[in-house]
Order: sequence, then C-alpha cells, then structure tokens
Amino acid sequence: MSLARRDEIPQHRLGSRGPAVSALGYGAMGLSGVYGEADDTESKRLIRHLVDAGITHIDTADVYGRGHNEMLLGQALSGGLRERVVLATKTGGGGAEGLGHPDRIREAIDASLKRLGTDHVDVYYLHRVDPSTPIEDSVGALADIVAQGKARHIGLSEVSAETLRRAHAVHPIAVTQEEYSLFTRDVEAELLPAARELGVGVVAYSPLGRGVLGGSIRSADDVENLSARQQRYPRFEEEALRENLTRVDRLRERADELGTTPAALALAWLLAQGEDVVPIPGTRRESNLDGNIEAARLELPAELVAELSGIFPPGSTAGERYASGLRGSIGR
Repeated sequence: MSLARRDEIPQHRLGSRGPAVSALGYGAMGLSGVYGEADDTESKRLIRHLVDAGITHIDTADVYGRGHNEMLLGQALSGGLRERVVLATKTGGGGAEGLGHPDRIREAIDASLKRLGTDHVDVYYLHRVDPSTPIEDSVGALADIVAQGKARHIGLSEVSAETLRRAHAVHPIAVTQEEYSLFTRDVEAELLPAARELGVGVVAYSPLGRGVLGGSIRSADDVENLSARQQRYPRFEEEALRENLTRVDRLRERADELGTTPAALALAWLLAQGEDVVPIPGTRRESNLDGNIEAARLELPAELVAELSGIFPPGSTAGERYASGLRGSIGR
C-alpha cells in the first residue's frame, strides 16, 4: 500500500455557516508554558512560519497563560498577518461558576480584543459551560457580541448533544470544540451526529493525544513535565501510559511501512472522518509543525482508515482524560 499526496492543503469549512479554513489548524496553548518552557521570540517566528505555510486557522483562549497567549498572537500577527487567518479565542475556561454569565462574557471579549490587537475575532467560544448560568443566557450574550461586530461566529466547547441543541436554538452555533483523536473517540456516539444534523463543525483539540500519538514518546522518561501532566491527565500515569503506548507502537510500525510519521498518520485519520472535522494540533517546534502539515496532504484509503480505527477502538484508551478536580463542566 502506498499513500497518495495532495499538492496543497485542502480547504474545509467550520460547519455549514462558518468560515473556510485550512483543513489543519493550529492550537496555540502550548506557547504559554503549559507543556514546557516556550520562548516568545521563537513562538512568534513559528506563528509567521505556519501562516506562510498555508495554515489559516489559529485557536487561543483568554485563560492560556492568563492572557499571555492572546498578547503573543497579537504581536505575531501584526504587520498584515491578521487578515490572512481565521482567529478564534475562548472565554469561560475552567468551568468555574460565573464565567459564563452574560456580564462576564461581555467584559471578556473586550479584554481579548485588546490583547489580540484586533477589532474582531472570527470565532468566539464559550470554553466550558457555566454550571450556574443557563446555556441560553450565555449564548444570548455571545449573540450580542456577534451583533456588535466583535465576533463573526460563535462556538462552544466540551458540550453534550443536548446542550448543543439548546444553544443552537438561541443562535446558530458555527462550531464546537471537542477532544477528538484516535485516543479519544467519545464524540462519535452522540455529539458528532447531533453536530452534523445541525450543521455545526467540530474542531478537534488534542488531536495527537497531548503528544503521545506523535511517536516520540516511548516511555514515561520521554514525557516533558511528566509530574505536571500526571496531575492533570491520568493517561500519563505510568501504568496507563505504558498500556496506551502498546497501540502507539503499532501506529509507529504502520507509519514506517508507509513512509510517513505516526503524527501525520494519526492526523490524516482524523481528517478522513469528514470535512466538518478540523484538527488543531499544537507544537512549539517548527519541525513538528511541518510534519503535521504533511498530514493535510495525505489521502488515506478506506481500508487504512478502518485498520487504524481497529487499533484504537472507542473506549480502549487507559485512564481518564482529566483528573477529577479538572473535569468541571465537561460534556454538560
């Protein structure tokens, strides 16, 4: 078996109503020290490189680095680059009570726009459902922001199919952001069918399982900031990680046979799930970025997609996605 390759990164759309974007986007969270130290100068160079390489969708949030990530992107996208990208940010991260209150949302968008150095964002998300605020009220505030021209479209993140329907009844939701990868296929059961029924796109965050599907991690010794990750993500606890890496070994072997990388193969599998699924892998390294972009050019035959699905069946990944204290409003 050989893999066909496209000449250019294809364009997808964020749902039936959202903007057209490169099939592969970029998640900027890691540029604010979440997974290890990041150099701002190098990060800005990386952002400019990815735009020049054809990535037109960049995702951030006000909670990343407590505003640092947005300020960094604002600086990196100055000088005309802002007009070349679909820029998304989020508010209400952490699921704490009150963060989805309309007053809080209205304050948050103004602060984000100031940090980003722009008069609007293309997509504005509610990062997590506020347990103390009805979703209808939160979405009503997001709709007001669209009416004011401060955002072109609105999105949600980590919601249930029921919540998505309730929100969509108030104002069209362009996109929902969910953890989705070979490691995490929960959305396929209910959320993805509901999103497709409503014409809502799915942005897949952590599409490489927080780096594990990239192939460079062969044991716990290879994980940067291991202790911090284990506290947040039980899948990095040694027993769970060891079990999960047995399947990654099979992914690596298949990638070697096909002349590509595990990361590219994992991302190409996700892209093969439909044009309404747009992964946003993040990295601090230009070499990893270029490798990820390769995935958008791969065309996987149906039998290979099925083979990879069989290696990572739904529910087979060891460990919970988040530690119990961090689950917040996941899936509400």
